[in-house]
Formats: sequence, structure tokens, C-alpha cells
Amino acid sequence: MYDYEKKHFDQVRHVAPECMVLLKKNGDFPLSQPEKIALYGSGARQTIKGGTGSGDVNSRFYVSVEQGLESAGCTITTKEWLNAYDVIREEAKEEFIARIKQEAKERHVLAVMYGMGAVMPEPEYELPMNGEGETAVYVLSRISGEGSDRKSVEGDLLLSKTEVRDILYLQEHYTRFLLVLNVGGPVDLSPVQAVENVLLLSQLGVATGDALADVILGKAEPSGKLTTTWTDWNSYPKIGEFGQQDDTRYYEGIYVGYRYFDAAQVTPLYPFGYGLGYTDFALDKANVSTQGTCVTVEVPVRNVGEHPGRETVQVYVSAPSGRLDQPYQALAGFGKSIRLHPGESSSVTVTFAMEDLASYDENAVAWVLEAGDYLIRVGNSSRNTTLSGVIRLAEDVCVRKVHSVGGTPDFQDWTPPAMETETLPEDLRVLTMQADAFSTLSWPQPWSCSQYTEGVVSTLSDEQLVHLSMGLFAKGPTSIIGNAAQTVAGAAGETYGKINGLPGLVMADGPAGLRLNQKYTRDKKGIPHAIGNTFPAGMDDYLPGIAQKFLNFTNNRQPKGEVFEQYCTAIPIGTALAQSWNIDLVESCGDLVGEEMERFGVHLWLAPAFNIHRNVLCGRNFEYYSEDPLLSGKMGAAITRGVQRHSGCGTTVKHFCCNNQETNRLASNSVVSQRALREIYLRAFQICIREADPAALMTSYNLLNGVHTSERVDLLQTVLREEWGYRGLIMTDWVVPGLGKAGKHRFAKSAPSIAAGNVFMPGSQGDFNAAVNAMHGKNKDFTLSRKDAERCAAQVVELVRRLILERKH
Repeated sequence: MYDYEKKHFDQVRHVAPECMVLLKKNGDFPLSQPEKIALYGSGARQTIKGGTGSGDVNSRFYVSVEQGLESAGCTITTKEWLNAYDVIREEAKEEFIARIKQEAKERHVLAVMYGMGAVMPEPEYELPMNGEGETAVYVLSRISGEGSDRKSVEGDLLLSKTEVRDILYLQEHYTRFLLVLNVGGPVDLSPVQAVENVLLLSQLGVATGDALADVILGKAEPSGKLTTTWTDWNSYPKIGEFGQQDDTRYYEGIYVGYRYFDAAQVTPLYPFGYGLGYTDFALDKANVSTQGTCVTVEVPVRNVGEHPGRETVQVYVSAPSGRLDQPYQALAGFGKSIRLHPGESSSVTVTFAMEDLASYDENAVAWVLEAGDYLIRVGNSSRNTTLSGVIRLAEDVCVRKVHSVGGTPDFQDWTPPAMETETLPEDLRVLTMQADAFSTLSWPQPWSCSQYTEGVVSTLSDEQLVHLSMGLFAKGPTSIIGNAAQTVAGAAGETYGKINGLPGLVMADGPAGLRLNQKYTRDKKGIPHAIGNTFPAGMDDYLPGIAQKFLNFTNNRQPKGEVFEQYCTAIPIGTALAQSWNIDLVESCGDLVGEEMERFGVHLWLAPAFNIHRNVLCGRNFEYYSEDPLLSGKMGAAITRGVQRHSGCGTTVKHFCCNNQETNRLASNSVVSQRALREIYLRAFQICIREADPAALMTSYNLLNGVHTSERVDLLQTVLREEWGYRGLIMTDWVVPGLGKAGKHRFAKSAPSIAAGNVFMPGSQGDFNAAVNAMHGKNKDFTLSRKDAERCAAQVVELVRRLILERKH
């Protein structure tokens, strides 16, 4: 291992415990010393470090739970069980792959695309549970990934019969038992509620196994909180549609996640924001104060338990319901205490601006705060809060007039029944805020490019403008598998870099680290050629037999010339990072990624991804942060700041917007109201842009109310450029026909995307020809003006100037 690998491995191991969530405890853990452990479950040996698809990272290695416990001095007494399980799982995998190939054949699609992200349900089996020792650990794992959604079936969202049986057996027959969840998203734990110790390990990258051993043996403490509501499958909302082939209607409106559970008065198993620690904390009386439109909440935190730990203070606000219906509460801010030893205390300060609590009024086309009482609730989860103060707004406030964008759905949003009016305690502090406090607010100025950039693009030919407005397209399957770059081996793509001496911008995938090839050689022209398998993990399983033989031949062929290495570090998945509720921790992980970007010559990281956890079945939820837009935006801003500390490096926030399912992802239409769009699905992007200025933004595959997001001028120019003043590069996701089959709706096209101000990625000769023809009046479906092509190309030149040219000078 290189020194940077060792440093980054240690960093991941250090931060990982803060990402774990202790769901249940009875005091049996941590263990006082290493001992015999009866280790079971699908994730014990085949531990999952992260999801599949673009979210995968080709690290040199990662540590499994079995390896981590053994390295820590524990003796695993269940080797026979683990060996037997490996055989069963391999047989089940072979059957699953054969079934996927057959289904793909019947549907006349490529198996390698049809099987992308497909999840093999956990198999059923019977193996003796007779491991020695007083302590048992069962590691339940689930994987998901880009290209497929999860299913509410046994072995996926639901536990298999075997898992339920074995978990309950271990709870009954061992002195100490810990259920560990090596999962990227919720599973239905309702059948195993008898278990007394449950730890959400999540998927924590290279150091997953070592970090778990640290927590089990008390060398570190779990201090994470849930960022998504966990409950039984039947209690999740079924109001809105999910996974429809063509049109998916978001009937639930703004009532997503805990907003729904609160409004419907449904008690979940584990609510949003919930999480225990080895110790216990007390939150003393909060002090609420205001200055201008800023609200400050100071909360004393005391460790009243027997172990060290950290507590997260969460502040929620209940807005008054007037013309607009309101959720019971919404997260307004949060903060995490320092590590406190038993008996120690500290203060946590949370601040937020009242204008950030505004609701979108579709009739007024404005952000508004209605007159009334804004109730401040303070606690350590969404279901454990204390009413701590009131901000009384004397009159309605129009915070900001905006624009009607996003189109109109063919339904009215669901509204919950009215809740009983809450009686306020007589001694509750009430602070009055006047409307004129909002008169001094200022907003970003619309973006415009530099004089240098205007000068460059004005001299370019139509063909050169189109080249700059799409990726440096590659031939063959490399674009399909996100490996289209020609400068860095295994990078996802790059912009066109052959015009007037302008270099290209190299882009690498992976919300959990950089996804690059581990080894490569260079030809006489200096072009890198990957050594080994270039397919994302698992995709090669679905290749035809002859293709697999050729792949094996090329993988085993002795490379010619000098071999270069680029091992990247897998950090915790997005959901796990957010579970830390620690801004500094997430920023440090961004710093780690930025350091590796500098090392390997990557300019843009195609991350972070912070689409909302609208439905627990979304196959890419593990990449995303939360069901809450504030938390998502704050985490996205933190990791962006970490990356962009490094000169010449930037993030690419994605997928803008309403990308909440993988089913027919290139041509699905998200039907959403303007209020839900603004308050839930755009807000995280707005927060991240305001607080961190990400270098680039990626639009989503899907349509929004009948128009592709990549082709919506109202989203890209009106919202991003005009309202938010965004100055970064806007690009499409990798629009490759081989990734799917169009149904009712077509795939996104190059000409209208470029016209909307969107660099079309990764591009192809056909995409180039279509855009040039659109400029010359030869495209029967679309037109592309010279002015719009210049606007699109200008953003590429501008970012090249910022990230590369200014750095050189």
C-alpha cells in the first residue's frame, strides 16, 4: 500500500463509527475484551462495502467483518457454517444469473443491461447454528445499485424465512447476541423485534470490518442517527406511485418521509433522526434567541451514562397552517456535541434563518411565511422533542417572488386531515418578529460568463461549438459502462479538449470515492489502456459466454510496457455519511476524495448525489443522503467544500431533479406539483449551491411533467442561472441508448439539451450530427440557435479556465 492509501484507510476507520446507528441495546455491548464469537449471516464473510454501478469503487481491498474481528483478536468459531453458506450462495447466484439472462432474451434486450443493479434475493437454507462461545453476531446484508429498484419481497426489503428463524434462534440461545445490519437502506425488522441489540452498520467502505470490531470491543462508539424512517413495509405510505414504467405521480406532495408519518399519525419502528449510543444523554432547557431573521437555539447536553459518546441535537419547526397546509414539523437545523465522557457536558448551538422556513405558494408564485406561531422543537429525534420556544410572525411575509417552473401535474396533492390545535405552556418564551426584518434580504445575481470566455466562443465554428457542448465521445461499449475517458484510465468521461488549445475536463464516477481502473499501461501516444476488467462489479456476469471468454483472456494477458497503479479509497456510502449528522466529518471525507483527484488527474467528481429518499425501494438510495432536503443539502455542501479545497478539483451535484426510481430511468416521467418540486426536490440543490458553489451539476435521466429535465430551460436557466445565480457547468447524465428501451416517452436528445444549456454526455457521432443539423435547419425535430450553442459551450470554457488554466498561471 502507498502511504496515501494507509492514511486514507485509517481516516475511514476513524470516522466510520459515527456513521453507525445503534437501534436497540440492553447493555451487553461493548465487549470488555476479544473472545470467541459465533459469527453468522450473509454479510459475515461477504461483507458489502458499498452499492453497485457508478457508486462502486475499485479499492485495492476492503476488510470484511470476519477479517476485522479476527484482526482484533477474536476467535471465529463458525468457519464450517461460513464455508457451507458460501457454497449455497454461489449456487443461488448461478441460478439467478441464468434466470436474468433468460428473461433478457425473452424481452429482446441485452442481459448485461437488463441485469444492471439486479438484486439476488437472499436464498433459503438450513445450516446448524452450533458455534462455540457466549457471544453471537449475525450480519444481515443487502445490496442494491444503479439500474434496478429493490422489491418488497423476502430476501430483499423483507427478511427471508431463514433469516428470521436463525436470528430469533441466536437471540434465544446465546448469552449475548448482536444483530448487525450491513445494508444500504431499510429492511423490515418487524419479525425480529425480540432481538435486544441491533446495530445498523451500513456500508462503510474499505474499513467496514475493522470499524465494526472497534465498536464491538468498545474502542469506538456508534453515534449515528437515522436519515430515513425505518418501519414495517405495510406502514410505509402507498399514496404516491412508484416504479411505474412511464408516468409516476407524486400524489403525496410535500408529505415525504417523516412528514407523512407525522401527518398520518403513524408510529414507525425507528423514526427519522433516531439513534442510540452506548451511553445516554440529557438535553437541558434550550435558550432561543433572534437577531434579524436569524434564530439561534443553544442546548446544554449532558452525558448521564457510563460510556463516552456524542449526541446530535435536532431542531424542528412547526409552521402555522393558513392558506397552505403544513407538515407537523420540519427539520430546521442540527448540531453534534463533542465527545463527552460520563458526567461531562457541553453546549450545542443551532442557527437557522426564518426565510429558509418559507413555503412555496403556487398561486402567488412566491416563497411566503404566513402570519402566526412558529413552534421551535428541540430533541434527539423527530419523535423525541420538547417545545422550546415560539417565533411569532405578526403578518404575512412575501419572502421572494420567483417564477412558475416545472410544469403542472394532472392532480391535486394529497393533504392530510387537520391536526388538533396544540396548547402552548404558559411559561413558553415567545419572540415576536416583524415583517420589516425581511426587507434587507438579498439574492444571488444571475450568472454571466467572463469576457475571456465570450471572446473564445465567438470565434468558434458551429461544429466546434457543438463539440464543446458534448463529451469527448468514445467508440464501443466504454460509454455504456461509464468508462469513456481517454486521459485517465477508468474515468467516466471528459469534455472535448481539442479546440484552440483548450484542455478537456476529466470526470470520474462514484459517490463513495473515485471509480477508476486499478492498473493501466500507456501506448506510444500516452493514451492509457486499462488492465483487467473495466466493467462495474457484477455487470460482467451477464455477458454472453464468448464475451466472457474474451474478457478472461484479456484480463489474464501479460501487459506490455510499464504498469501504472491508481488505487482509490472507498469511503462510506452517502446514506452512511449523512447518518453521522456531522458536517466536519463529511467535509473531511470530501477532502480525502479531493486529494486522490489531484493525485490521479481528475477534475470533476460525479458526486455527490442527493436525490430524496422518496420511497425505500429506490435502488440508488444508498448513494443519496436522506428523506429530508435540509439534511441532504447540508451534507452535499460539506463534501463539496472538502473536495474543492483542492485546486483544480470540483464536485458534480446530481441528479437534478426528481430522479427517485431506477425503473425505466431514461424515459420515466415524474409528475410532481410545483410546491413539492420547490420544497422537497430542488431544495437540497439550492442549499448546496448557496453554501458550497459546486463546480458542476448533472441533470437526471427522467422527464419532469412531460419534458426531460435535461431539456428544461425553466430549470436550467430560470432556476439555476437566474434565481440561484449558479455559475458552474451543467451536464446531462450519460445518455446511452444501450442503457434501456424507450416506451411512451423518448430518451433525451442532444439538440434540445444543448439548447437548454446542457452539455450532452458522453456524446456520440450520432448525437453530434443531430445537433449540427439542428443548427443548420436539417433536423426535422429540433432547432438549435447559434446563441444557445454559444451559451452552452461558454460554460465549458469557463470551467476549464477556473479549474485548469488559472491553476497553471
